[in-house]
Amino acid sequence: MNLLDVKNLYKTFKGEKSPSLYDISFSLKKGERTALIGPDGAGKTTLLRLLVGLIEADNKKENPILIEGLSPCKNLDEIKKIIGYMPQKFGLYEDLTVRENLELYAGLKNIEGDEKEKSFNELLKFSGLTDFQNRLAGALSGGMKQKLGLSCVLLSKPKLLLLDEPSVGVDPVSRRDLIEITDKLSKENKISIIWATSYLDEAKFFENVILLQDGKKIYGGSPDNATKAVEGLTFYTKENYEIRNYLYDIMTKEKGITDATIEGDKIRVVFENKNAVKNFHHPLTETKSRFEDFVMSAIHQKENFYVENNDFINLKAPNNIAIEAINLSKKYGSFTAANKINFKVKQGEIFGLLGPNGAGKSTTFKMLTGLIKPTGGNAKIMGSSINDNPVEAKKHFGYMAQKFSLFGNLSVKQNIEFFMGVYGVKKKIKEVIKGYEIEKYLEYSAQNLPLGYKQRLSLLCATISNPPVLFLDEPTSGVDPNSRREFWMRINNFVKNNSTVLVTTHFMDEAQFCDNVALVYRGEILVQGTPDELKNMAKTKTNNNPTMEDAFVFLIKEADKGTKTR
Repeated sequence: MNLLDVKNLYKTFKGEKSPSLYDISFSLKKGERTALIGPDGAGKTTLLRLLVGLIEADNKKENPILIEGLSPCKNLDEIKKIIGYMPQKFGLYEDLTVRENLELYAGLKNIEGDEKEKSFNELLKFSGLTDFQNRLAGALSGGMKQKLGLSCVLLSKPKLLLLDEPSVGVDPVSRRDLIEITDKLSKENKISIIWATSYLDEAKFFENVILLQDGKKIYGGSPDNATKAVEGLTFYTKENYEIRNYLYDIMTKEKGITDATIEGDKIRVVFENKNAVKNFHHPLTETKSRFEDFVMSAIHQKENFYVENNDFINLKAPNNIAIEAINLSKKYGSFTAANKINFKVKQGEIFGLLGPNGAGKSTTFKMLTGLIKPTGGNAKIMGSSINDNPVEAKKHFGYMAQKFSLFGNLSVKQNIEFFMGVYGVKKKIKEVIKGYEIEKYLEYSAQNLPLGYKQRLSLLCATISNPPVLFLDEPTSGVDPNSRREFWMRINNFVKNNSTVLVTTHFMDEAQFCDNVALVYRGEILVQGTPDELKNMAKTKTNNNPTMEDAFVFLIKEADKGTKTR
């Protein structure tokens, strides 16, 4: 018997004309793991909330959900003992220590005595938090917080574990740690797992994948079988002119393309069919297909998501250097968060700051933008010192924060008008929003926007004055792949017009859109170079063609080895 059976599941929310979930069917065996993927608004969170009994199905009388033969509509108390649920915003108490959080959740689950101590010891060891049990949860890195949240959920020893975007905002090393933990849970404890994610590269670690779009299941099966569907349709192409102009030409002039992205000095293209390959007007080199290629083909939306912006930046940076970090350092007491950070970013370039959670990249980012004052060193924006002349320096850049930082209680239109007033922009609002496809949301409260549209609004407000420099702090965290593609087409367009971009990201495919990257670790720059140079550093006998994520993980682990031998 399957642990979970879902058959012909429907869910329509009040006031909505069409179902948020439409005729969903799938099953899950004991100890099996399934990745749940799909664009924003596809229905992933709704499905998990239905499974855990937080909301009810339209056709609940037909028992569309059965967990060990029990229905959430009729047997919720029994099902609560079977399920462990970790929502997107899991309720850790940041002013409590790791152990105190576990104590709290053990109390809620009535876990006491020897059983409690045994569970604590097992989970702390399992999650690698034994040495951190007296640290405040608020002082943990993003990866450690997720491990603690998972440990709290596992206290009740669930048979079915539901995880809603557990790896959002977590660096690649910590993401792989989380996946390894769930792999052990399924193999050693026979726990069944559904893992909702916006990171498509995670799917390859799961036995099965469910792909949702517009509330419908458009694929269910193994990642390998899905990847086979696009074999012979994935290629690299390269021409001898500026790569962003080449990408724009491909997207606007070529037909039959479902996806095209920059990877180092080449462009990766996915075609609709063999005929489109034959009709392509540039040189092609076939490459191995990936699961992500299948997903982008399956959810491909033919919309005008790239719009030419003709606002060319005429302001010239001194010596063509738009951003410069000069021995930037930051100490908090005896702790060094950043130590003598040095780099230069040329005008018209995209520069990526990468690093694990807690490595120092956010501290560096905040010093560059004047949000925190450095203990030592300086930063210059278009030649103006952020220390000595912060007002002048800040005139030269726009800033998009990691978390949505606009006025949530104002409408979209009011937010745009506010920023137009602050920057003295005298255009009509129709001109400002052109190309952002946000017209239908103008009267919506900003806090109620879908995540992808919040991102559009944040970018619009950050660039409303057409600044020569743009700072982006993990701008696409938690955003679906299609929206991320759209976002980067916009960024490429800004750079084509002589803007300069500095970005932090945990999406390693996005790191390949950068001209240069710096990998920050333990408060220092570990390596710096082009994406291709970093990938070449990670080549081994067993992996001659590493991805950017492979390179990230390899370089961090090599740095750890060096530390252990010293």
